Amino acid sequence: MCGIIGYTGSGDAVSKVKKGLGILEYRGYDSAGIAAETDDGIRIIKCTGRVGALIDKLEAADTGRSTCAIGHTRWATHGAPTDVNAHPHRAGKTVIAHNGIIENSGGIKSLLSGEYSFLSETDMEAAAALIDRYCGDGTADTDEQVQALLSACGEMKGSYAFGILFDDRPGEIYAIRRGSPLLIAQGSDGYYIASDMTALIEFTDKYYPLAEGECAILTPDMAAVYSDGNMRRPKWRKSTVSAEQARRDGYTHFMEKEMLEQPQSVKRAVSVRVKDGLPDFSSDGIEPEFFSKFSKIRIAACGSAMHAGRMGIHLFRDFSGLECEVSEGSEYRYYPPCDGKNTLMIVISQSGETADTLAALRYAKSAGLDTLAIVNVPESSIAREADRRLYTHAGPEIAVATTKGYCTQLAVLWLLALSAGIERGFITEKEGRCGVENLLSGVPDSMSDILSRRAEIRAAAEILSRHEHVFFIGRGYDCAMADEGALKLKEISYIHAEAYPAGELKHGTISLIDEGTPVIALSAGLLTPDKTAGSIREVKSRGAYVVSVGGAEDSADLRISLPETSLAGRIFASLAAVQMLAYETAVLRGCDIDKPRNLAKSVTVE
Repeated sequence: MCGIIGYTGSGDAVSKVKKGLGILEYRGYDSAGIAAETDDGIRIIKCTGRVGALIDKLEAADTGRSTCAIGHTRWATHGAPTDVNAHPHRAGKTVIAHNGIIENSGGIKSLLSGEYSFLSETDMEAAAALIDRYCGDGTADTDEQVQALLSACGEMKGSYAFGILFDDRPGEIYAIRRGSPLLIAQGSDGYYIASDMTALIEFTDKYYPLAEGECAILTPDMAAVYSDGNMRRPKWRKSTVSAEQARRDGYTHFMEKEMLEQPQSVKRAVSVRVKDGLPDFSSDGIEPEFFSKFSKIRIAACGSAMHAGRMGIHLFRDFSGLECEVSEGSEYRYYPPCDGKNTLMIVISQSGETADTLAALRYAKSAGLDTLAIVNVPESSIAREADRRLYTHAGPEIAVATTKGYCTQLAVLWLLALSAGIERGFITEKEGRCGVENLLSGVPDSMSDILSRRAEIRAAAEILSRHEHVFFIGRGYDCAMADEGALKLKEISYIHAEAYPAGELKHGTISLIDEGTPVIALSAGLLTPDKTAGSIREVKSRGAYVVSVGGAEDSADLRISLPETSLAGRIFASLAAVQMLAYETAVLRGCDIDKPRNLAKSVTVE
């Protein structure tokens, strides 16, 4: 969601922050701003719209050279996206950029209304005023200032990551987090704060992720971290993210690039967990006989990660015999704790910071469940807090709509289910080896085949682009894949798309089918081809325009064939087809594909 970047040092702070904000655009936002220390004090320049509009405003304002600045991209929660509501905000001597939600901001504003005039609708301005009340008198030494900041934050409910400047502490940036991610970093000419490492890869690869409740102080010459009342120097870590990975490399969109990277992404996610042709998760801390103590698997996730989990239901049941259920991350913690101690909780998140999924993880841990995280980002909150974690090794994913993130989650789940099946004697080692080979070879080949047939898929996209309502149908694995196909189309083309089990059409949904309504029928699983063919005939008789993906039904108006390969190869090929279909449809409709409206890449608020 919102993004933060800050810098203090000997370099050009505004230039660095502008560049970082440009990189942070992938997170999704509706306004942006910069607060920079200048000869005339801290100046705030902010506006709605893209970072490009902010840069134009900065050039017109002529702030001069600054060596200390913070910047922010805002995704509106409290108050509409307006210039006044854009971050950073000032209260007294305090200027703040904020990610998260302050749930008791109304009460704070009421408490401080006699001392501060509030100009915006944001919760951030309330937090700025409270921090200023505690920290803004200018007489405290550094330790006292940190304690005052901690005391102010202790009165806030909700989540936050703060980047803070004070008028009377030039060159210093204060950073503190609870619930929302924030890291500090060391560059060759100063120090940085940022929401994630991607914003900093142009400047440095040395970083330190702040833990819950930790406070950091950055000056041009040093960084210090305060934890439990003690000050220490951060132990820098080296990021594996490269600047090259976060560039478009000549592609029109990041989504296009990331779709085409998927064959190699699957290989990378699987190959590091194969030994002698069999699944081997020992390097991830999963010991032999790990699955023997479980009789049930619960998966919690949100959005596309949840759809990967729904595929996991079929994978674990078919390959290991384990009962598997999936819960929305945002709903799981409201359930009574009915999962027994023999349940393994798997949480899935591309960023590792998804607030609802993190809450589900914490709920499961409080109930005494073993937890396993499937994440892409090392040192993320979910990765740190889960008992065990499996990294997908997808690399940076910049487009808001996930492609290789989902793809690698599915690949890891598939390999994990094979491992569980071999361990439990549900499948043989020979079957396991065949499954591994399919993931390492058959899946990349089949995905590459589909991704090379863009003209064929564009023909279907031309039909979809002229409609406002589309239906995806399937059975079994295809039903779970239909969820992801519909979500992709909604996210980036703004077409209303719904996914249904094919057999449920006649129980109400078929009333929405009229002349020309597009229906995407998925038949990759090959478990019930005749029944899916019957569903196609049902909607055709009501006037639907049917695009069949993988099916052999002659009555379909347009067929996208899938490679004649394994189940895994066909499922992943079907995934590539629905992703490319959504992409080509959005291109034809002229949509902002990498940054779709109202959406954020990392959803760090509940």
